[in-house]
Amino acid sequence: MLSLPQISGSNVKARELPAQRSDTPTISSPQLLEQGSYVNRQGQIVHRPAHTDTGQAPAGASAKCRDGSFSFSASRRGTCSHHGGVARRL
Repeated sequence: MLSLPQISGSNVKARELPAQRSDTPTISSPQLLEQGSYVNRQGQIVHRPAHTDTGQAPAGASAKCRDGSFSFSASRRGTCSHHGGVARRL
């Protein structure tokens, strides 16, 4: 069995962590520019295809459409219809 040394209160020193720099870029997920949803054939509410502020795929996207928007379609059929078709699956 591993034995850990005893730490007494007088020997313990708190170490202050350096403050985070305000100019440090923060990682944020892409924000959708368009809103709206539809009910698919399975009765699920699905976000309509939307563009993002960064051009990167948002969480939950299933495909990138040829017009640059991202689809959240649960099925392959009809994905990116009215958006030029599927450019690539995600």
